[in-house]
Amino acid sequence: MELAAVTAVTSTNTLHSPNRHIHSPNRQPPSSIATRTSKRVSHILRAEPSDTTEPSSFVLTMSLPLRKIGDTQVSAIGFGAMGLSGFYGEAVTSDEDRFKVLDAAFEKGCRLWDTADIYNDNEELIGKWLKRTGNRDKVFIATKVGYYHKPEVRLVNGDADYILEAANKSLKKLDIPTVDLLYLHRADVTVPIEVTVGAMAQLVKEGKVKYLGLSEVSVSTIRRAHAVHPISAVQVEYSPFNLEIEDEQIGVLKVCRELGITIVAYSPLGRGILTGQVKSAADFPEGDFRKIFPKYSQENFPNILKLADGLKEIGKKHNATAGQVALAWLLAQGDDIIPIPGTKKVKYLEENVGAVNVKLSEEDLKLVREYIEKSDATKGARYPEWGMHLAYADTPELPK
Repeated sequence: MELAAVTAVTSTNTLHSPNRHIHSPNRQPPSSIATRTSKRVSHILRAEPSDTTEPSSFVLTMSLPLRKIGDTQVSAIGFGAMGLSGFYGEAVTSDEDRFKVLDAAFEKGCRLWDTADIYNDNEELIGKWLKRTGNRDKVFIATKVGYYHKPEVRLVNGDADYILEAANKSLKKLDIPTVDLLYLHRADVTVPIEVTVGAMAQLVKEGKVKYLGLSEVSVSTIRRAHAVHPISAVQVEYSPFNLEIEDEQIGVLKVCRELGITIVAYSPLGRGILTGQVKSAADFPEGDFRKIFPKYSQENFPNILKLADGLKEIGKKHNATAGQVALAWLLAQGDDIIPIPGTKKVKYLEENVGAVNVKLSEEDLKLVREYIEKSDATKGARYPEWGMHLAYADTPELPK
């Protein structure tokens, strides 16, 4: 995640689930930058995976089921920390209040935490929590780099030098020597992915990163990146509100399963929409970045509410909320799917984590699909036009 964050501030993986089945604008820019960059980092592209990708020694005394990223077991539901630093209306500014949410996540066994360098003070916040609790070895930390901090100049930067600089800054803000998972936040359509991932592989070799990930990239980009260094996770938006990765033309779910790459699903509750608590676009508070997304327009809200009401009906059979049904449905799509819902409130975090106890029947799973189809809620662009150009993007070929 998150394109909106930019607006607001303007080890081979062995996991594979062959028995799980899902029913179900690429561009080639000039390569002048790529040519210049590839010569400078040719040595990086030859980097071999480092021994630092060996299985983690995390102490996993969790109450939640476990899934895998790389060779490391993590909680089946993670925590998307972005909302603790703004974006959804009025921000929670007190560190103590935000620490309470992180404390609750930890205590409930939700110990895969997702952040990014573009999420305001989010990395610093997590770094403070880790330092005050001494629980670094019990939390799997994932962060993202690649968005340029001067969007008026350049929205995304995949240059090797920039990636190295950004990653080192993230480590400093997190106040840790090694991050467990480093994502490329978005692909730079002017830089070959081999150059960008080559720089990320150097960080693995130096012991600063354990696993590499990508976010919102094309099948071609995934394959090319994986050929440079094993990709352990691909982060995409995935929920009953957005099924794009299941599309055969996009092909992301299929290729990740082929290569044994874990899918980390951001916005698994449709940015809170699937909880049924938001009844109208007018309910979005001042400063809420959902206001800029076509998918959340007032015109689409009748469709959204149809889907949320359907999930709520299924939930009645399980004494569960609509949001818990959405998360349980996502968990049932395969053991290689890890949702990372976010929240600013402890009570909603506890509700999200409770979704692991909701066991949907095959009939329930089929019914969710029927509600999705009948509601038409998946229609509409999930980002403004400029943002959709970066979704599932290709990068130029590496010059010979």
